[in-house]
Amino acid sequence: MSALVLTGAGVRIGDVAAVAREARKVEIGADVIGRLEKARKVLDQAAASGQQIYGLNTGLGANLGTSVEGDASAFQRQLLEGRSGAVGEALPVETVRATMLARLTMLSAGGSGLSPSVFVALADALNAGVHPVMPSLGSIGAGDLVLMTALARLLIGEGEADYQGRRMPAVKALMMARLGPIGLAPKDGLSLINASAVCAGSGALVVTDALSALAQQQQAGALTMEGIGANRAILDPRLHMARPAAGQQEAAKALHDLLARDEAPAPTTIQDPLSIRCMPSIHGALIEAIGHARRAVEIELNAAADNPLVLGDDGVVMSTGNFHTAALALAFETLGLAIAQCAAASAARFIQLTGSGRNGLPRYLSPVGGASAGFVPLQKTATSILAAIRHKANPVMLDFLPVSEGVEDHATQTPLAISKCADMIALWRRLIAFELMAAAQAIDLREGLTLAPRTSAVHTAIRALVLTLKEDRPLGVDAEALHAALAGSAWQPALSPADLVEEQA
Repeated sequence: MSALVLTGAGVRIGDVAAVAREARKVEIGADVIGRLEKARKVLDQAAASGQQIYGLNTGLGANLGTSVEGDASAFQRQLLEGRSGAVGEALPVETVRATMLARLTMLSAGGSGLSPSVFVALADALNAGVHPVMPSLGSIGAGDLVLMTALARLLIGEGEADYQGRRMPAVKALMMARLGPIGLAPKDGLSLINASAVCAGSGALVVTDALSALAQQQQAGALTMEGIGANRAILDPRLHMARPAAGQQEAAKALHDLLARDEAPAPTTIQDPLSIRCMPSIHGALIEAIGHARRAVEIELNAAADNPLVLGDDGVVMSTGNFHTAALALAFETLGLAIAQCAAASAARFIQLTGSGRNGLPRYLSPVGGASAGFVPLQKTATSILAAIRHKANPVMLDFLPVSEGVEDHATQTPLAISKCADMIALWRRLIAFELMAAAQAIDLREGLTLAPRTSAVHTAIRALVLTLKEDRPLGVDAEALHAALAGSAWQPALSPADLVEEQA
């Protein structure tokens, strides 16, 4: 895999996923160091002129009116020590790597005034696999400053690091990777931490996961249509051109392509339940929400969101609020609601498949009948999962308090909006696994049914992991095996509409 070249623009969510999860290396573009040097010169000149510059010769937050005198470099270390207030479980290594890359992409735009040597040190640490142990609780979305101190302290040899799967003092990890601690020039510490890099990095991973889960959901929905004998006329493109709602035509086309065959079977009904008949509308709304979140994340990844901001071409340093991520929080709140809608429809289709026997299917999808429980006990589990999703879909971006003596009197809770979205995707995949299992069982109970090539491949992938139910057995074990495949890299039917969804997003 070729290295990702940092240029100050053009980074996509797929780039973040590759660096975070596949150890893709980064390279510094030819123009970046010059851009950083230019901004650093502007910053130093402004400071020498006596201009008050936040975090360089002034305190932070409520200490804004306090002048910093003496050793400005020592103040940067003090700044990091004093703001290391994050607590809780450490973020996963992939999230930390995504954060490190996000900060690099933002810094490469040249608005921070960061010393080029510090930028290079951060890139070297990422490439060497030296990751700060970063507690997860402490950001309210007005920048991720408290969380980001772990990253800055790593570079100066303080705190703890994860290296080659082991947790150790940061200075030891740097030494083992043949790197060394760095010094900080004025404002370097603040430049490293005063950004929404945790939000941008983790957000990129969540959008990536939402895309793959949607592709799996499309497969499950198409397989349900096969198993229940649904009326495929709902996928006629003329219907969706008549009402071109967001993403609806793309969702309908993806389902149509999954079900495409030379001769379609006759439908068993004129109209199916809404969870089936309205799949293009439901999935289309999610496609639109994913696209919105993706655009919001990629703006952050490629932006100079520093405070203060160095405008190198204009030779000025200005205070900003660019670190504030209200639009990003709103995008993930919307994405969470769209996921909840999609998950609810999946659960409804599961209950339709496993209920009293619709469209000629046996009750509970049990081939033996009588007192057999079949799939019906999983309806309770599906309901429990959906309740957890609905709980997490509740908005959080308005839940904040004024802090720092009222200087920071607004926040976005973007990290929480993103993390609960990630939790929802994990739960949603469990419902997708349920629907895939039930749809595959329904297909097996329909004698003589010939599947479309693409849904046949999905059915084969299921049966490689979960056998047809012939008598009652612990279906929870089967659901866990299928969910593990969906959540990992083992699910490879190779026929997902992910490319179509990605183009739309």
